[in-house]
Amino acid sequence: MGQDLREMFKRENKAGKFQMSEGHENRFLERLEAELPKRKKSSFYILKIAASILVLLSIGIVSYKVLTGEDTIKTTVVEKNDPSKEKKGISFGDLSPNLKKVEDYYVTNINLELSRLQVSEENKILVDSFMDRLADLNTEYERLNMELNDIGPNDQTITALIKNLQLRLQLLQKLKGKLSELKSSKNEQVKKNTI
Repeated sequence: MGQDLREMFKRENKAGKFQMSEGHENRFLERLEAELPKRKKSSFYILKIAASILVLLSIGIVSYKVLTGEDTIKTTVVEKNDPSKEKKGISFGDLSPNLKKVEDYYVTNINLELSRLQVSEENKILVDSFMDRLADLNTEYERLNMELNDIGPNDQTITALIKNLQLRLQLLQKLKGKLSELKSSKNEQVKKNTI
């Protein structure tokens, strides 16, 4: 029993004793099929059909919209300036690079604050009142720019233009604070009602 298996297989291989009995392979395959589970029909076939239908529908919808000219993106023109109607003249930022930086800083911050405003039905009246004041300041800014063109640059006009920009930014920051207070008071009120 202490034989080396490798040596034993080599000897038997040389002797050619590997004769299988007749029908051995068929019996083995029958037993193998009986022991192995049956193959299930693949559900991927149904998924392939569904994906094909989805792709065809998508292509159909897109081509329909392209052919009919139906545009899904609605564009709204906020303000259209006609360069021929604009009065040629100097603006506040044209006087010097430093004043241009100041004007750009305030205008950018004003636009940023305006874009961050969240208007709802609850705060619409408050926002509208602040927007009216902002419109008044904007009209005053345009009047000061016209004065700058008519009279020419002077310290008083430049200071008034800078103050106007500062007031508009402060007004928007004040509105933002009021909206935060309004929102937090409503949150507290909701918490009290739920308790």
